[in-house]
Amino acid sequence: MNIDRSITGNLINAFYICCRKVWLFAHEINPSTENPYLEVGTLIGEETYKREKKEVHIGNMKIDIIKREKDNVVVAEVKKSSKGIEAAKMQLLFYLYQLKEKGVEAKGELLIPKEKKRIEVVLNEENERKLLQDIEKIKNIISQDKPPEKVKNHFCRNCAYDEFCWS
Repeated sequence: MNIDRSITGNLINAFYICCRKVWLFAHEINPSTENPYLEVGTLIGEETYKREKKEVHIGNMKIDIIKREKDNVVVAEVKKSSKGIEAAKMQLLFYLYQLKEKGVEAKGELLIPKEKKRIEVVLNEENERKLLQDIEKIKNIISQDKPPEKVKNHFCRNCAYDEFCWS
């Protein structure tokens, strides 16, 4: 299945955090880049894994790290904490799926340097099926004229869109 280029890893990640965030992000209603939570994430990305090839852009993907280990291509996503681990996992599965569609078999790793965690992520049939179903849901969300209603969850407190939704 070819994926619409408007679907990105950030949208996949946002879907598991908040559907309203998906719509806002897709409609280019962006939070302030001076948000401290965004700044910390950028700093972690810049200051960790300095020997690795970082921020590789391939089509609609912005891969944090790509490297070769023996005979394998490894794609890694760096996160500041494991709080949104499911969202990060699905974002990485999206990258693995997109690469597979381009003929590149790769392994995935979630890297959480602050917690010293390295989590292997594998694209299997079950994960692929879930990902493709969720992409259809994302397309439905972003095709709406208005954002979904705000729903408070445990991610809201640190969300860069906090003022947009709750002020």
